This record gives sequence, structure tokens and C-alpha cells, in this order.
Amino acid sequence: MRFARRSFLIAAIWGLLICGVSLVSESWIARNAPPALNHVEYYYGFIAVTLAWQVLFLLVARDPVRLRPVMPAAMLEKFGYTAAMAALYAAGRISAPVLVFVGIDVGFGICFVMAYIYTKAPDQ
Repeated sequence: MRFARRSFLIAAIWGLLICGVSLVSESWIARNAPPALNHVEYYYGFIAVTLAWQVLFLLVARDPVRLRPVMPAAMLEKFGYTAAMAALYAAGRISAPVLVFVGIDVGFGICFVMAYIYTKAPDQ
């Protein structure tokens, strides 16, 4: 259970940091990775949804046994993002440096799978 708590807590802290930086990075992105964002509603909407997931990760970190049923959704969040970024990279639509962040999410996804396996369901 300690592994599950730490995995979800570290993932939440990392995600909160990334979201915080993202909230103030729109102009930096426009300058350093042109073109500027044309649909900021997607950008800020993504950040809002990502923040909601970080809150869920914090809740799971507090009580992994009780919230074990939501762990597969957390895995889907991590691996879904990974699959989307892999497809975009294969299509030449994102640059290689983005893959560093993708790798971090893969790592968290693997940790979430392990946490699910190691955390016993409440009735077991």
C-alpha cells in the first residue's frame, strides 16, 4: 500500500507542478514553438481536466484500498495520453523533446498498474 500511496502522490505533485507552469506558459509557447495557440480553449481546457485528475491522484494516495476501483481510469489517463503523443510524433506533428514528458507519464502509468496489482481489494 505504501507503493500505491507514493506513486499516486508523486504523480499528483508532478502533475500540479506541470499544470502550474502550463498556466503561465502560453506566451512562451507562442515565442518558442510557433505558431501561437489558435484555440486556447483546448489548451486551458486540457489544463483544467488535468488538474481534476491530479485531485483524483491525491485522493487515491490518501486511501488506495478504498479507491482501487478508479485506478484503471488513472491508467487510461496516463496510457491514453502516451498513445496520443506517440501517434502525433509518428505523424511528425510534435518534436522529440516532448517525448521526455511522455516518458514520465509512461513511468507513472506503469507505477499505477503495479499499485493496482499490489493493492488488495477491500473484500480480499
